[in-house]
Amino acid sequence: MHDSQLSQRDRVLARPASTSMPRLTSGRTLDQRMLAEECPVALVYDGTTLAVLMATPADLSDFAIGFSLTEGIIEDVGEIAELTVAPGRDGIELRVWLRPRAGRRLKERRRRLVGPTGCGLCGIESLREASAAIRPVERRIKLTPEQIGSSIERLAASQILGQSTRATHAAGFFAPGAANLVVREDVGRHNALDKLAGALAAAGIAGHSGAVILTSRISVELVQKTAAIGAGHIIAISAPTALAIRTAETSGITLVGVARGREFEIFSHFDGVA
Repeated sequence: MHDSQLSQRDRVLARPASTSMPRLTSGRTLDQRMLAEECPVALVYDGTTLAVLMATPADLSDFAIGFSLTEGIIEDVGEIAELTVAPGRDGIELRVWLRPRAGRRLKERRRRLVGPTGCGLCGIESLREASAAIRPVERRIKLTPEQIGSSIERLAASQILGQSTRATHAAGFFAPGAANLVVREDVGRHNALDKLAGALAAAGIAGHSGAVILTSRISVELVQKTAAIGAGHIIAISAPTALAIRTAETSGITLVGVARGREFEIFSHFDGVA
């Protein structure tokens, strides 16, 4: 797998992750504010578009890999033969060429696909199938309350785009003993987690070695994507939905929400926290 080099035309069309725009404050002062960018991003597999999502134009190779993994299009990063980020005037195409086995699997899935949603349930045609899509996770670590608090603080400190724009979500990966968090940001919370999944896969970091840390509420889709990563813990500053808790319980994931400083609430698999 490799990324193509951007041509001079593509560099001109490439989009920044943020931009400065004029604003008028309530005190009638005209100045500038840094704002997050978003644009259409198309996921194109073997020449056919599967989904078009609005996303922050940053870390897009990670996004393509992570989306492919968490949506079940590939089972591991080695099933991607080639990946090209192709900026255009109307948006950005992420052109993914799959190895034969993954390509055949996707063709079969397309026969059933009603409409891509980027929600973790693409191509599912029944409620029973939706339940079957939940992946079991083996928890291999246990976190202390101090580590949970520290992971939230470190994620906040690592949100470079979020600090400048106040408009993006972040997903981080906390591994006990690791010097740094792996962090990805996006205007979409699902996108941020997909980018994180791709970054971990590209770096060969096993999901079971740490915990997924989120700045958003915990929905069922985020639990499903965490399970696809293989992480046994998911921690967020906001509360989960009831279905997210039931899904985490079924998947074997310790779900921690409403994490503020050293205070938090554990909603599933309590033994995952020391």
